[in-house]
Amino acid sequence: MAWNLLIGSDIGLLSLFTIGFIIVMAVYLMRFARRHMAEDEQKAKIGHR
Repeated sequence: MAWNLLIGSDIGLLSLFTIGFIIVMAVYLMRFARRHMAEDEQKAKIGHR
């Protein structure tokens, strides 16, 4: 019943899309932050030498 409502209705599909979008954005933001933290750390090490 719940799966039919989730997949078969407009609101259910919109909910799935929203959940998927939030997960993709979270992964992107984590990767973005880690990459920039690593760059800042390298710049800080070079600056101290």
